[in-house]
This record gives sequence, C-alpha cells and structure tokens, in this order.
Amino acid sequence: MLAVLSALVASACILASARRLVWATSPAWLDPQLLVESLRGERRADWPRLRAAIASCGRAEWEHELIEALGEADEGSRVALVNEQLRELDWRARRWARVPRVCASVATSAGFLFACIALLQGVAPPEGDIGATLVPALDALAIGIAGTSFCIAVHLRARRVVRERLAAADRFVDRLEGMADFDGSDGSISKGAPTT
Repeated sequence: MLAVLSALVASACILASARRLVWATSPAWLDPQLLVESLRGERRADWPRLRAAIASCGRAEWEHELIEALGEADEGSRVALVNEQLRELDWRARRWARVPRVCASVATSAGFLFACIALLQGVAPPEGDIGATLVPALDALAIGIAGTSFCIAVHLRARRVVRERLAAADRFVDRLEGMADFDGSDGSISKGAPTT
C-alpha cells in the first residue's frame, strides 16, 4: 500500500514536470528555428506573402501578434510592441520553470517518508520479519527515486530547450527586421532603418 502511495506522488510529479517540458518545447505554435531557416532566401517583396501565411495559421497567436507589431507605423511603438512580444514569449517559455526541481524534491521526500513508515510498521510487532519489512520500504523508496530522476531529466532538458527556443526567436525577429526596412506609411515594410 505504501508503494502505491509513493507511486501516486511520483506520478503526479512526473505529470507536472511533463507539462513543464511541453511548455518549454513549444512556447509558440510555430518553431522559430524552422521559420528562420525557411526565411533564409526571402526578400522584401515576400513580406505580404509571409504575413498572409502566418495569419492563415489559426493557432499561431504569438507569431501573428509579432507580425502585427512589426507592421506598426510608428517606430517607437513598433520597438515597444516587438519587445512586448519577446517578453511574452519569454514568459511562456519559462512558466513553471521551478516545478521539475520542486517535484524532484517532493518525489524523493515522499519515497523516504513511505519507506520510513514501512520500516516502522515492520519492526513494530515483536516477531517482525526483516525481509518482509525491507521489501515494501525499498519499493516505496525506489519509486520515489525514479520519479526524482525523471523530474531532474526534465529540468535539465527544459532549461536547454528554453535557451535554444529563445535564441531562435531572437534570430527570427532579426530575420524579419532584416527582410525589409520600415517606412511606417501603411504599416508595411519598405525603407528606413530596422529596429533592434
């Protein structure tokens, strides 16, 4: 019974850590690295086609907001709106960042707790069998450690993925700004200095 309780705690920790990994790997609908690679040969004339393609992706909310921000006529507003979108992406990528570490601690603590309870229950009767006492204790502890291992792996993977995704998003914004210059007359990009 105590191993089952340890498994429930470890499973909850694993599910929470997996959710964190999902948010880390896909903070935006479209992969910014793939977008950067696909825009490598694009030119200024391709800007309307790019806007239409991103607008046609219904779930690409962040990308659509970014394109709208880049289409802002006023340069100061454009810079502020683009920075706002980059902060939004940063928040999306980093939400629940501490959860895998906390879950690793919880899973380990639960494993130790249920192992200690199993040991105490086994040695309480005077005729307690050491073998029958150790197996449930080790089961509970092993399950807790397994949950901890998963949570630590997720934490390390998510941390690396977030760095890669945010760097790719910066390259994507730079590429969009480099595709064309801004004139601000109709919200389209034509000539002037790109923002940073």
